Amino acid sequence: MQKLTLRMEPAQVEKAKAYAAHHGKSLSQLVADYFDSLTTAEANEETLPPLTQKLKGALRSANASMIDSDYKKHLEDKYL
Repeated sequence: MQKLTLRMEPAQVEKAKAYAAHHGKSLSQLVADYFDSLTTAEANEETLPPLTQKLKGALRSANASMIDSDYKKHLEDKYL
């Protein structure tokens, strides 16, 4: 186990300590769990099947372009 120093506002430290105590954990364990969740999220993204990786976010961009064109049509109808 290694020691880590974090610099935070005193109010943040108190809130974090209260949160950790409420969840039955130490502040150190809370920080360690958070760092673990960051690296686990990255690992989960890498384990997606290739087809899923290609499709990830496709609907979001398709919807955005459809919304843009609908909005442009609305503006043209309203002002032209």
